[in-house]
Amino acid sequence: MKRPVPQAEAVGTQVAGVATSIAVGARDWRHGSSAQVADTVACELPVALVYNGISHVVMMATPADLEEFALGFSLTEGILDHPRELYDLEVLPQADGIEVAMTIAAERLAALKAVRRNLTGRTGCGLCGAESLHQAVRKPAPVAGDFRIDHTAIERAVGQLSEHQPLQAHTGAVHGAAWCDAAGEILALREDVGRHNALDKLIGARCRLAAPWGSGFALISSRASYEMVVKAASQGIAVLAAVSAPTALAIELAEAANLTLVGFARPGRHMVYTHPQRIIGSA
Repeated sequence: MKRPVPQAEAVGTQVAGVATSIAVGARDWRHGSSAQVADTVACELPVALVYNGISHVVMMATPADLEEFALGFSLTEGILDHPRELYDLEVLPQADGIEVAMTIAAERLAALKAVRRNLTGRTGCGLCGAESLHQAVRKPAPVAGDFRIDHTAIERAVGQLSEHQPLQAHTGAVHGAAWCDAAGEILALREDVGRHNALDKLIGARCRLAAPWGSGFALISSRASYEMVVKAASQGIAVLAAVSAPTALAIELAEAANLTLVGFARPGRHMVYTHPQRIIGSA
């Protein structure tokens, strides 16, 4: 049985007229008997990110907080170096999905076009803009700073996570990415059917506010793949905690990027894989 939706936080900034969840009919089978019930399921739509009139990528995403998603994606994928290089943004619902039309600085558009040229006629690794294995995995610059948190901060944040995920409570189908202060209090959380999208939304939200990264840590409700590490490190996030496992490549990149990577962040347990000096205390 799904829990009631927490009242502490809204689902997010939705696109006008576009739902983030819908009610559907289903047969609920339990202990040898079934009944017709109404269930709530998460919506996902194709979202096209368009730069200066050029459609760059289409992502399947939850139709909420798309301004933050577009900015966060643009920053973590290296399309923009700074939020000020995004001059204008408009969310445009279409018949088959949603278009996010952005106007970016001319020099950033030129760099994006250079990357797009690598896509033409390429097969092989299948990663955007990569024409060789050497280019396939981006290696972010090392994270600076000596930020520290106590083990209990991770415990506190994990304990609050479900309270800040209203769409997950409704549907059971979305990931969350949270920004937590040094004490483990969740200050912001964004949700999406895609774990990368949720983190991009969170990063976009923080960057729109010009909020600093040096006084907190990120908590994600998913596994820690290498993309999550790269996205976090690209913004200078020093500690990334995941409720599930990291991959070997995520650990390797976190070590190289001076990022503290925590996995299996559950009530009463977490594992620190890289740079444990940032996690202090006896827990």
